[in-house]
Amino acid sequence: MNLYYKSTRNNDEIVSASEAILRGLAGNGGLYVPVEIPKLNCSLDRLAQMSYQEVSYEVMKLFLTDFTEEELKYCINGAYDEKFDTPNIVELVKKEDAYYLELFHGLTIAFKDMALSILPYLLTTSAKKNHVDNEIVILTATSGDTGKAALAGFADVPGTRIIVFYPKHGVSPIQEKQMITQQGLNTYVIGIEGNFDDAQSGVKKMFSDFTLEEEMREKGFQFSSANSINIGRLVPQVVYYVYSYVTLLRKGEILDGEKINVVVPTGNFGNILAAFYAKQMGVPIAKLICASNENKVLYDFFETGSYDKNREFILTSSPSMDILVSSNLERLIYQTAGRDANINNGFMKSLNEVGRYEITEDMRVQMKDFYGNYASEEETFAAIKEMYRKNGYVIDPHTAVASSVYRKYVEETGDNTKTVIVSTASPYKFTRSVMNAINSSYDIKTDFELIDELCHLSGVRMPQAIEDIRTAPVLHNTVCEPDDMCKEVKKILGII
Repeated sequence: MNLYYKSTRNNDEIVSASEAILRGLAGNGGLYVPVEIPKLNCSLDRLAQMSYQEVSYEVMKLFLTDFTEEELKYCINGAYDEKFDTPNIVELVKKEDAYYLELFHGLTIAFKDMALSILPYLLTTSAKKNHVDNEIVILTATSGDTGKAALAGFADVPGTRIIVFYPKHGVSPIQEKQMITQQGLNTYVIGIEGNFDDAQSGVKKMFSDFTLEEEMREKGFQFSSANSINIGRLVPQVVYYVYSYVTLLRKGEILDGEKINVVVPTGNFGNILAAFYAKQMGVPIAKLICASNENKVLYDFFETGSYDKNREFILTSSPSMDILVSSNLERLIYQTAGRDANINNGFMKSLNEVGRYEITEDMRVQMKDFYGNYASEEETFAAIKEMYRKNGYVIDPHTAVASSVYRKYVEETGDNTKTVIVSTASPYKFTRSVMNAINSSYDIKTDFELIDELCHLSGVRMPQAIEDIRTAPVLHNTVCEPDDMCKEVKKILGII
Protein backbone atom coordinates (compact mmCIF):
# COMPACT_ATOMS: atom_id res chain seq x y z
CA MET A 1 0.00 0.00 0.00
CA ASN A 2 1.44 3.36 -1.03
CA LEU A 3 1.92 6.11 1.53
CA TYR A 4 1.47 9.63 0.15
CA TYR A 5 2.51 13.03 1.46
CA LYS A 6 0.45 16.19 1.90
CA SER A 7 1.46 19.81 2.28
CA THR A 8 0.88 21.45 5.64
CA ARG A 9 -0.38 24.52 3.76
CA ASN A 10 -2.48 23.04 0.95
CA ASN A 11 -5.12 20.38 1.57
CA ASP A 12 -5.09 19.44 -2.13
CA GLU A 13 -1.33 19.00 -2.66
CA ILE A 14 -0.56 15.27 -2.49
CA VAL A 15 2.68 13.68 -3.75
CA SER A 16 4.62 10.42 -3.53
CA ALA A 17 7.57 10.00 -1.18
CA SER A 18 10.11 10.40 -3.98
CA GLU A 19 8.39 13.57 -5.24
CA ALA A 20 8.40 15.02 -1.70
CA ILE A 21 12.13 14.29 -1.38
CA LEU A 22 12.86 15.87 -4.75
CA ARG A 23 10.91 19.05 -4.03
CA GLY A 24 12.15 19.46 -0.45
CA LEU A 25 9.65 22.21 0.36
CA ALA A 26 5.97 22.11 -0.59
CA GLY A 27 4.13 24.93 -2.35
CA ASN A 28 3.52 28.19 -0.47
CA GLY A 29 6.32 27.30 1.95
CA GLY A 30 4.53 24.26 3.34
CA LEU A 31 6.20 21.08 4.61
CA TYR A 32 5.40 17.57 3.42
CA VAL A 33 3.93 15.18 5.99
CA PRO A 34 2.78 11.58 5.53
CA VAL A 35 -1.01 11.28 5.23
CA GLU A 36 -0.70 8.93 8.21
CA ILE A 37 2.11 7.66 10.41
CA PRO A 38 2.63 3.98 9.54
CA LYS A 39 2.77 1.35 12.27
CA LEU A 40 5.75 -0.95 12.69
CA ASN A 41 4.92 -4.33 11.13
CA CYS A 42 7.91 -6.11 12.64
CA SER A 43 7.99 -7.00 16.36
CA LEU A 44 10.35 -5.13 18.66
CA ASP A 45 11.84 -8.43 19.74
CA ARG A 46 12.67 -9.31 16.14
CA LEU A 47 14.03 -5.84 15.45
CA ALA A 48 16.32 -6.27 18.46
CA GLN A 49 18.20 -8.99 16.58
CA MET A 50 18.89 -6.76 13.58
CA SER A 51 21.77 -4.50 12.55
CA TYR A 52 21.32 -0.75 12.17
CA GLN A 53 21.05 -1.17 8.40
CA GLU A 54 18.35 -3.84 8.77
CA VAL A 55 16.34 -1.74 11.23
CA SER A 56 16.65 1.19 8.83
CA TYR A 57 15.06 -0.84 6.07
CA GLU A 58 12.19 -2.06 8.27
CA VAL A 59 11.37 1.53 9.28
CA MET A 60 12.04 3.41 6.06
CA LYS A 61 10.18 1.01 3.78
CA LEU A 62 6.98 2.02 5.59
CA PHE A 63 7.50 5.70 4.78
CA LEU A 64 9.11 5.47 1.33
CA THR A 65 6.66 3.13 -0.29
CA ASP A 66 7.41 4.03 -3.91
CA PHE A 67 11.01 2.85 -3.50
CA THR A 68 11.62 -0.79 -4.44
CA GLU A 69 13.37 -3.05 -1.94
CA GLU A 70 16.46 -3.01 -4.15
CA GLU A 71 16.47 0.80 -4.39
CA LEU A 72 16.01 1.36 -0.67
CA LYS A 73 18.62 -1.19 0.38
CA TYR A 74 21.06 0.36 -2.10
CA CYS A 75 20.52 3.75 -0.41
CA ILE A 76 20.86 2.33 3.11
CA ASN A 77 23.93 0.22 2.46
CA GLY A 78 25.63 3.04 0.58
CA ALA A 79 25.04 5.44 3.47
CA TYR A 80 25.74 3.35 6.54
CA ASP A 81 29.10 1.78 5.82
CA GLU A 82 32.75 2.12 6.88
CA LYS A 83 32.54 5.92 6.80
CA PHE A 84 31.21 5.58 10.36
CA ASP A 85 33.88 4.88 12.97
CA THR A 86 31.81 2.20 14.71
CA PRO A 87 30.30 -0.85 13.00
CA ASN A 88 27.13 -0.27 15.03
CA ILE A 89 26.73 3.17 13.33
CA VAL A 90 25.45 4.57 16.64
CA GLU A 91 26.43 3.72 20.22
CA LEU A 92 24.29 3.66 23.36
CA VAL A 93 26.40 4.40 26.44
CA LYS A 94 25.11 4.15 30.01
CA LYS A 95 26.31 6.85 32.39
CA GLU A 96 24.77 6.96 35.87
CA ASP A 97 21.00 6.68 35.47
CA ALA A 98 20.65 7.48 31.75
CA TYR A 99 21.67 6.12 28.36
CA TYR A 100 23.50 8.47 25.98
CA LEU A 101 22.72 7.82 22.33
CA GLU A 102 25.92 8.80 20.51
CA LEU A 103 24.94 9.95 17.04
CA PHE A 104 28.30 11.49 16.15
CA HIS A 105 30.28 8.60 14.71
CA GLY A 106 29.97 9.72 11.08
CA LEU A 107 32.21 11.74 8.79
CA THR A 108 31.43 15.15 10.30
CA ILE A 109 31.05 14.02 13.96
CA ALA A 110 27.48 15.27 14.42
CA PHE A 111 24.04 13.65 14.34
CA LYS A 112 23.23 15.25 10.99
CA ASP A 113 25.41 12.54 9.41
CA MET A 114 22.73 10.01 10.28
CA ALA A 115 20.32 11.53 7.75
CA LEU A 116 22.67 13.38 5.42
CA SER A 117 24.72 10.30 4.60
CA ILE A 118 21.64 8.77 3.01
CA LEU A 119 19.92 11.85 1.55
CA PRO A 120 22.11 12.04 -1.60
CA TYR A 121 21.21 8.43 -2.36
CA LEU A 122 17.51 9.04 -1.74
CA LEU A 123 17.57 12.21 -3.82
CA THR A 124 19.39 10.84 -6.85
CA THR A 125 17.24 7.69 -6.77
CA SER A 126 14.12 9.90 -6.60
CA ALA A 127 15.36 11.90 -9.58
CA LYS A 128 15.74 8.75 -11.68
CA LYS A 129 12.33 7.45 -10.59
CA ASN A 130 10.70 10.71 -11.67
CA HIS A 131 12.69 11.09 -14.91
CA VAL A 132 14.25 14.38 -13.80
CA ASP A 133 16.86 15.71 -16.22
CA ASN A 134 17.52 19.04 -14.48
CA GLU A 135 20.60 19.52 -12.34
CA ILE A 136 19.46 19.51 -8.71
CA VAL A 137 20.61 22.47 -6.63
CA ILE A 138 20.65 21.68 -2.91
CA LEU A 139 19.94 24.94 -1.10
CA THR A 140 20.50 24.79 2.64
CA ALA A 141 20.72 27.02 5.70
CA THR A 142 22.72 25.70 8.62
CA SER A 143 23.13 26.60 12.25
CA GLY A 144 26.41 24.71 12.23
CA ASP A 145 26.14 20.97 11.66
CA THR A 146 23.74 20.43 8.74
CA GLY A 147 26.00 22.41 6.42
CA LYS A 148 29.12 20.28 6.74
CA ALA A 149 27.18 17.01 6.77
CA ALA A 150 25.29 18.03 3.63
CA LEU A 151 28.47 19.23 1.92
CA ALA A 152 30.22 15.96 2.71
CA GLY A 153 27.25 13.94 1.50
CA PHE A 154 26.75 15.77 -1.80
CA ALA A 155 30.37 16.60 -2.69
CA ASP A 156 30.93 15.60 -6.34
CA VAL A 157 27.62 13.68 -6.54
CA PRO A 158 26.79 13.76 -10.28
CA GLY A 159 23.82 15.90 -11.29
CA THR A 160 23.86 18.02 -8.12
CA ARG A 161 25.25 21.26 -6.74
CA ILE A 162 25.06 22.26 -3.10
CA ILE A 163 24.96 25.82 -1.73
CA VAL A 164 25.17 26.26 2.05
CA PHE A 165 24.48 29.50 3.92
CA TYR A 166 25.65 29.84 7.53
CA PRO A 167 25.74 32.69 10.10
CA LYS A 168 29.29 34.01 9.79
CA HIS A 169 29.59 34.82 13.49
CA GLY A 170 27.19 32.19 14.83
CA VAL A 171 29.02 28.85 14.59
CA SER A 172 31.99 27.37 16.42
CA PRO A 173 35.50 27.79 14.93
CA ILE A 174 35.66 24.06 14.22
CA GLN A 175 32.23 24.07 12.55
CA GLU A 176 33.27 26.96 10.32
CA LYS A 177 36.64 25.41 9.45
CA GLN A 178 34.90 22.17 8.49
CA MET A 179 32.65 24.02 6.04
CA ILE A 180 35.03 26.52 4.46
CA THR A 181 37.65 23.82 3.74
CA GLN A 182 35.14 21.54 2.01
CA GLN A 183 36.39 20.08 -1.25
CA GLY A 184 34.20 19.26 -4.24
CA LEU A 185 33.67 21.03 -7.55
CA ASN A 186 29.93 21.27 -6.88
CA THR A 187 30.14 22.72 -3.35
CA TYR A 188 29.60 26.37 -2.35
CA VAL A 189 29.66 27.86 1.15
CA ILE A 190 28.54 31.40 1.97
CA GLY A 191 28.63 33.16 5.33
CA ILE A 192 25.92 35.72 6.02
CA GLU A 193 26.05 38.79 8.24
CA GLY A 194 23.09 37.63 10.30
CA ASN A 195 21.84 34.70 12.36
CA PHE A 196 20.46 31.28 11.42
CA ASP A 197 16.88 32.54 11.25
CA ASP A 198 18.00 35.10 8.65
CA ALA A 199 19.65 32.33 6.63
CA GLN A 200 16.64 30.03 6.95
CA SER A 201 14.21 32.81 5.95
CA GLY A 202 16.34 33.64 2.92
CA VAL A 203 16.38 30.03 1.77
CA LYS A 204 12.61 29.65 2.22
CA LYS A 205 12.05 32.87 0.28
CA MET A 206 14.03 31.50 -2.67
CA PHE A 207 12.06 28.25 -2.60
CA SER A 208 8.86 30.27 -2.86
CA ASP A 209 10.11 32.60 -5.61
CA PHE A 210 8.27 31.46 -8.74
CA THR A 211 10.17 33.89 -10.98
CA LEU A 212 13.46 32.41 -9.76
CA GLU A 213 12.07 28.91 -10.26
CA GLU A 214 11.27 29.72 -13.90
CA GLU A 215 14.69 31.29 -14.48
CA MET A 216 16.33 28.19 -13.08
CA ARG A 217 14.20 25.85 -15.15
CA GLU A 218 15.22 27.66 -18.32
CA LYS A 219 18.86 27.04 -17.38
CA GLY A 220 18.25 23.40 -16.48
CA PHE A 221 18.22 23.67 -12.67
CA GLN A 222 15.76 22.91 -9.89
CA PHE A 223 15.97 23.39 -6.11
CA SER A 224 15.82 20.79 -3.38
CA SER A 225 16.70 20.98 0.29
CA ALA A 226 19.01 19.17 2.69
CA ASN A 227 17.46 20.76 5.78
CA SER A 228 15.15 18.73 8.00
CA ILE A 229 12.27 20.46 6.21
CA ASN A 230 12.94 17.73 3.59
CA ILE A 231 11.07 14.55 4.49
CA GLY A 232 14.12 12.66 3.18
CA ARG A 233 16.01 14.10 6.16
CA LEU A 234 13.30 13.42 8.71
CA VAL A 235 12.51 9.77 7.94
CA PRO A 236 16.08 8.48 8.52
CA GLN A 237 16.06 10.21 11.90
CA VAL A 238 13.09 8.11 13.01
CA VAL A 239 15.29 5.04 12.68
CA TYR A 240 17.67 5.75 15.53
CA TYR A 241 14.86 6.04 18.06
CA VAL A 242 13.59 2.61 17.03
CA TYR A 243 17.16 1.29 17.12
CA SER A 244 17.92 2.75 20.55
CA TYR A 245 14.81 1.13 22.03
CA VAL A 246 15.52 -2.31 20.57
CA THR A 247 19.19 -2.02 21.60
CA LEU A 248 18.08 -1.56 25.22
CA LEU A 249 15.81 -4.54 24.73
CA ARG A 250 18.61 -6.69 23.29
CA LYS A 251 20.94 -5.75 26.16
CA GLY A 252 18.31 -6.72 28.73
CA GLU A 253 18.09 -3.17 30.07
CA ILE A 254 14.31 -3.06 29.50
CA LEU A 255 11.47 -5.53 28.99
CA ASP A 256 9.54 -5.76 25.74
CA GLY A 257 6.86 -3.08 25.90
CA GLU A 258 8.45 -1.19 28.81
CA LYS A 259 8.23 2.53 28.22
CA ILE A 260 11.24 4.83 28.05
CA ASN A 261 11.65 8.61 28.03
CA VAL A 262 13.67 10.44 25.40
CA VAL A 263 15.53 13.74 25.90
CA VAL A 264 16.40 15.66 22.75
CA PRO A 265 18.38 18.92 22.53
CA THR A 266 16.60 20.78 19.76
CA GLY A 267 16.37 24.07 17.94
CA ASN A 268 14.63 23.40 14.63
CA PHE A 269 12.45 20.65 16.19
CA GLY A 270 13.25 18.02 13.53
CA ASN A 271 15.09 15.60 15.80
CA ILE A 272 12.42 15.47 18.48
CA LEU A 273 9.69 15.32 15.83
CA ALA A 274 11.38 12.14 14.58
CA ALA A 275 11.07 10.74 18.11
CA PHE A 276 7.37 11.68 18.07
CA TYR A 277 6.96 9.81 14.78
CA ALA A 278 8.72 6.76 16.29
CA LYS A 279 6.26 6.88 19.19
CA GLN A 280 3.36 7.08 16.73
CA MET A 281 4.77 4.03 14.94
CA GLY A 282 4.51 1.98 18.13
CA VAL A 283 7.83 2.46 19.94
CA PRO A 284 6.98 2.55 23.68
CA ILE A 285 8.10 6.12 24.37
CA ALA A 286 6.45 7.89 27.30
CA LYS A 287 7.75 11.47 27.57
CA LEU A 288 9.35 13.46 24.78
CA ILE A 289 11.58 15.89 26.69
CA CYS A 290 12.43 18.94 24.61
CA ALA A 291 15.67 20.57 25.79
CA SER A 292 16.40 24.18 24.81
CA ASN A 293 19.29 26.53 25.47
CA GLU A 294 18.84 30.20 26.39
CA ASN A 295 16.97 30.72 23.11
CA LYS A 296 14.07 29.05 24.88
CA VAL A 297 11.24 29.72 22.44
CA LEU A 298 10.20 26.04 22.48
CA TYR A 299 10.24 25.85 26.28
CA ASP A 300 7.98 28.92 26.45
CA PHE A 301 5.72 27.38 23.80
CA PHE A 302 5.16 24.15 25.73
CA GLU A 303 4.67 26.12 28.94
CA THR A 304 2.13 28.61 27.59
CA GLY A 305 0.80 27.40 24.24
CA SER A 306 2.08 30.64 22.69
CA TYR A 307 4.88 30.61 20.13
CA ASP A 308 6.60 34.01 20.13
CA LYS A 309 9.80 34.74 18.21
CA ASN A 310 9.78 38.39 19.26
CA ARG A 311 12.78 38.24 21.59
CA GLU A 312 16.49 38.78 21.71
CA PHE A 313 18.53 36.28 19.70
CA ILE A 314 21.29 34.87 21.96
CA LEU A 315 24.57 33.39 20.75
CA THR A 316 25.37 30.42 22.99
CA SER A 317 27.91 27.62 23.32
CA SER A 318 25.35 25.30 21.65
CA PRO A 319 24.98 27.15 18.32
CA SER A 320 23.05 24.43 16.50
CA MET A 321 20.17 25.29 18.85
CA ASP A 322 20.42 29.07 18.44
CA ILE A 323 17.12 29.27 16.58
CA LEU A 324 13.97 31.31 17.15
CA VAL A 325 11.86 29.93 14.28
CA SER A 326 11.62 26.15 14.69
CA SER A 327 10.52 25.10 11.22
CA ASN A 328 9.61 21.50 11.97
CA LEU A 329 7.20 22.53 14.71
CA GLU A 330 4.83 23.32 11.85
CA ARG A 331 4.44 19.60 11.24
CA LEU A 332 3.26 19.10 14.83
CA ILE A 333 0.99 22.14 14.61
CA TYR A 334 -0.59 20.71 11.45
CA GLN A 335 -1.02 17.30 13.09
CA THR A 336 -2.72 18.65 16.22
CA ALA A 337 -4.87 21.09 14.22
CA GLY A 338 -6.74 18.14 12.74
CA ARG A 339 -4.41 17.97 9.73
CA ASP A 340 -6.20 20.99 8.34
CA ALA A 341 -3.96 23.14 6.11
CA ASN A 342 -6.29 26.13 6.39
CA ILE A 343 -6.00 26.23 10.18
CA ASN A 344 -2.23 25.73 9.98
CA ASN A 345 -1.99 28.54 7.44
CA GLY A 346 -3.61 30.88 9.93
CA PHE A 347 -0.94 30.13 12.53
CA MET A 348 1.91 30.47 10.03
CA LYS A 349 0.49 33.73 8.64
CA SER A 350 0.37 35.13 12.17
CA LEU A 351 3.98 34.01 12.79
CA ASN A 352 5.08 35.71 9.59
CA GLU A 353 3.16 38.95 10.14
CA VAL A 354 3.38 39.57 13.89
CA GLY A 355 5.95 36.99 15.00
CA ARG A 356 3.68 34.91 17.21
CA TYR A 357 0.66 32.62 17.38
CA GLU A 358 -1.28 30.85 20.11
CA ILE A 359 -2.64 27.32 19.77
CA THR A 360 -5.94 26.06 21.14
CA GLU A 361 -6.38 24.20 24.42
CA ASP A 362 -7.35 21.07 22.49
CA MET A 363 -4.04 21.21 20.60
CA ARG A 364 -2.15 21.59 23.87
CA VAL A 365 -3.87 18.48 25.22
CA GLN A 366 -2.69 16.54 22.15
CA MET A 367 0.87 17.63 22.99
CA LYS A 368 0.70 16.38 26.57
CA ASP A 369 3.49 13.86 25.98
CA PHE A 370 5.93 16.71 25.36
CA TYR A 371 7.80 18.36 28.22
CA GLY A 372 9.94 21.43 27.69
CA ASN A 373 12.70 23.02 29.73
CA TYR A 374 15.96 24.82 29.13
CA ALA A 375 19.51 25.15 30.42
CA SER A 376 21.35 28.42 30.91
CA GLU A 377 24.95 28.77 29.77
CA GLU A 378 26.07 28.38 33.38
CA GLU A 379 24.02 25.19 33.77
CA THR A 380 25.36 23.85 30.47
CA PHE A 381 28.99 24.31 31.53
CA ALA A 382 28.22 22.82 34.94
CA ALA A 383 26.74 19.72 33.30
CA ILE A 384 29.88 19.22 31.20
CA LYS A 385 32.15 19.61 34.22
CA GLU A 386 30.04 17.36 36.44
CA MET A 387 29.81 14.60 33.83
CA TYR A 388 33.56 14.58 33.40
CA ARG A 389 34.27 14.77 37.15
CA LYS A 390 31.94 11.89 38.01
CA ASN A 391 32.34 9.64 35.00
CA GLY A 392 35.38 10.74 32.99
CA TYR A 393 32.92 11.12 30.11
CA VAL A 394 33.19 14.27 28.00
CA ILE A 395 30.04 15.63 26.38
CA ASP A 396 29.50 18.55 24.02
CA PRO A 397 27.37 21.61 24.95
CA HIS A 398 24.25 20.41 23.11
CA THR A 399 24.34 17.08 24.95
CA ALA A 400 25.00 19.00 28.16
CA VAL A 401 21.83 21.05 27.61
CA ALA A 402 19.90 17.79 27.31
CA SER A 403 21.59 16.32 30.37
CA SER A 404 20.83 19.42 32.44
CA VAL A 405 17.19 19.47 31.35
CA TYR A 406 16.87 15.77 32.17
CA ARG A 407 18.01 16.47 35.76
CA LYS A 408 15.45 19.26 36.03
CA TYR A 409 12.71 16.97 34.73
CA VAL A 410 13.49 14.24 37.28
CA GLU A 411 13.65 16.75 40.14
CA GLU A 412 10.37 18.32 39.06
CA THR A 413 8.40 15.12 38.43
CA GLY A 414 10.12 12.32 40.35
CA ASP A 415 9.78 10.24 37.16
CA ASN A 416 12.57 7.65 37.09
CA THR A 417 11.54 5.98 33.84
CA LYS A 418 14.60 4.71 31.98
CA THR A 419 15.77 7.50 29.71
CA VAL A 420 17.71 7.91 26.48
CA ILE A 421 19.53 11.24 26.15
CA VAL A 422 20.39 12.12 22.57
CA SER A 423 24.06 13.06 22.22
CA THR A 424 24.13 15.08 19.03
CA ALA A 425 27.78 16.02 18.54
CA SER A 426 31.29 15.02 19.45
CA PRO A 427 32.95 17.23 22.08
CA TYR A 428 35.75 17.71 19.54
CA LYS A 429 33.40 19.93 17.54
CA PHE A 430 33.12 22.42 20.41
CA THR A 431 36.51 21.98 22.01
CA ARG A 432 36.97 25.45 23.48
CA SER A 433 33.57 25.49 25.20
CA VAL A 434 34.06 21.95 26.51
CA MET A 435 37.58 22.49 27.81
CA ASN A 436 36.71 25.84 29.42
CA ALA A 437 33.82 24.17 31.19
CA ILE A 438 36.14 21.54 32.62
CA ASN A 439 38.86 24.06 33.55
CA SER A 440 38.89 27.74 32.62
CA SER A 441 42.70 27.79 32.56
CA TYR A 442 42.57 26.06 29.17
CA ASP A 443 41.32 29.28 27.54
CA ILE A 444 44.84 30.52 26.77
CA LYS A 445 45.50 27.66 24.34
CA THR A 446 44.78 27.68 20.59
CA ASP A 447 41.87 25.64 19.22
CA PHE A 448 44.10 22.86 17.96
CA GLU A 449 46.15 22.79 21.17
CA LEU A 450 42.85 22.31 22.97
CA ILE A 451 41.97 19.45 20.64
CA ASP A 452 45.22 17.69 21.55
CA GLU A 453 44.50 18.31 25.23
CA LEU A 454 40.97 16.93 24.89
CA CYS A 455 42.36 13.81 23.26
CA HIS A 456 44.67 13.30 26.25
CA LEU A 457 41.96 14.18 28.78
CA SER A 458 39.15 12.02 27.39
CA GLY A 459 41.15 9.03 26.24
CA VAL A 460 39.04 9.10 23.08
CA ARG A 461 40.91 9.01 19.78
CA MET A 462 40.80 12.23 17.80
CA PRO A 463 38.20 11.88 14.99
CA GLN A 464 39.57 11.87 11.45
CA ALA A 465 37.25 14.78 10.68
CA ILE A 466 39.30 16.98 13.02
CA GLU A 467 42.67 15.73 11.79
CA ASP A 468 41.60 16.45 8.21
CA ILE A 469 40.95 20.16 8.80
CA ARG A 470 44.04 20.88 10.88
CA THR A 471 46.05 22.00 7.83
CA ALA A 472 43.32 22.13 5.19
CA PRO A 473 43.28 25.29 3.03
CA VAL A 474 40.28 27.62 3.04
CA LEU A 475 38.37 27.10 -0.22
CA HIS A 476 35.24 29.18 0.47
CA ASN A 477 35.42 32.78 1.69
CA THR A 478 32.28 34.47 0.32
CA VAL A 479 30.29 36.54 2.84
CA CYS A 480 27.09 38.46 2.06
CA GLU A 481 24.17 40.29 3.64
CA PRO A 482 20.91 38.29 4.01
CA ASP A 483 19.27 40.44 1.31
CA ASP A 484 21.95 39.39 -1.18
CA MET A 485 21.55 35.62 -0.77
CA CYS A 486 19.51 35.23 -3.96
CA LYS A 487 22.03 37.29 -5.91
CA GLU A 488 24.84 34.96 -4.77
CA VAL A 489 22.86 31.87 -5.82
CA LYS A 490 22.20 33.37 -9.27
CA LYS A 491 25.88 34.20 -9.60
CA ILE A 492 26.86 30.60 -8.80
CA LEU A 493 24.33 29.21 -11.30
CA GLY A 494 25.16 31.75 -14.00
CA ILE A 495 21.66 33.14 -14.27
CA ILE A 496 22.33 36.71 -13.10
